[in-house]
Amino acid sequence: GHIVRNWKVRWFVLLQDKLLYYKIEGGKKEPSPKGRILLDGCTITCPCLEYENRPLLIKLTTKNNTDYFLECCSREERDSWALDITGAIHAGHPVQVQELHRMKNSFKLLESISLHHIVERMCDSSTGIKLTRNLQQGNRYKETFTGSALVDWLISNSFAVSRFEAVTLASMLMEENFIKPVGTRSTEATRYSDLSEQFLDDSTALYMFAESSTRNISSKEGLQFNISELSGTIVKQGFLVKQGHKRKNWKVRRFVLRADPAFLHYYDPTKEENRPVGGFSLRGCLVSALEDNGVPAGVKGNVQGNLFKIITKNDIHYYIQASSKAERAQWIEAIKPLT
Repeated sequence: GHIVRNWKVRWFVLLQDKLLYYKIEGGKKEPSPKGRILLDGCTITCPCLEYENRPLLIKLTTKNNTDYFLECCSREERDSWALDITGAIHAGHPVQVQELHRMKNSFKLLESISLHHIVERMCDSSTGIKLTRNLQQGNRYKETFTGSALVDWLISNSFAVSRFEAVTLASMLMEENFIKPVGTRSTEATRYSDLSEQFLDDSTALYMFAESSTRNISSKEGLQFNISELSGTIVKQGFLVKQGHKRKNWKVRRFVLRADPAFLHYYDPTKEENRPVGGFSLRGCLVSALEDNGVPAGVKGNVQGNLFKIITKNDIHYYIQASSKAERAQWIEAIKPLT
């Protein structure tokens, strides 16, 4: 409410240029709207974390700087309303609407990812993630946060643009032991072999900071690279998702393609040191796109598509995901001449 700051149940109807809301009497909405929100010039904030005990909010700010706080019944409903309202706000710009729907299930992380920086922001006393006490199956946990709260926080702080991206980042935080699962719901999920299914975007899954979250990450992969491998001209670089050779999980890696000599190296974006964690010569390699209809043999876990495969001359298979078909084609075109 604008005068009395209480919360009232209203029936909302989204039109092309406005959002109408009706009063409910006797379980039915009244024939005339109680009010309207003009969407021209509106800005939308979702998730809105201004109310600590209300995680399901959408905030609409009109061009006259009037704020409306709308609370939904679930995160799925909130995100669906936010997507449709944003589409109505940009209805006159079809390209923006198309981009909006593409971003909903996109995978395009920031050009530079520092998990140290994310954790520092999470620990900030004023703008960080809110820590609460939780009781689960008779066990009391201090200073925890839920999986869905972390996903909301990552999106609201612009570390991710979609829930899928935020879950991927949260999975990286968990894999690198910055956060850890506590309680039955989240610890049971870690029994999955696929990392993408281990972190839960769920309001009943509890997590907390690991004791070693502020540690200096040691280089667990003591790989030695010849200086000549890294001396070639950089042809292309960017973030891709690579399947691991042992656990068969998917990890975000920064790939660097070099020519003269022709090598493809990949770096762990969680490491501050500029040292590759893997790489191979491209001479004698085969590179090809994989079909998106079904999961190819040798590939496990949550595959989003846009896959391609590189087979080295030693018959080592690398499975890699790009963020789009266009990006996959660009990488293949850049690699082929160097094989």
